[in-house]
Amino acid sequence: MAEKKRFLLRIDPEIYEAIQRWAADEWRSVNGQIEYLLREALRRAGRLPARRTGERSEGDTDAPKGDTALEG
Repeated sequence: MAEKKRFLLRIDPEIYEAIQRWAADEWRSVNGQIEYLLREALRRAGRLPARRTGERSEGDTDAPKGDTALEG
């Protein structure tokens, strides 16, 4: 797997706390949750190619059934 790119993210404390709670509910790190959310948003917008079968990134887990937080 390619090395991950690092960058600084400034985020509103209220948003961070909400992501932190959501990540804990899904057994992810905050970093893993943010990456999951970004990946899903990019995929749904058609800006990220589909991954090959069996390919997973670090911290990536299946979304719970009925998760509609990113659906618009």
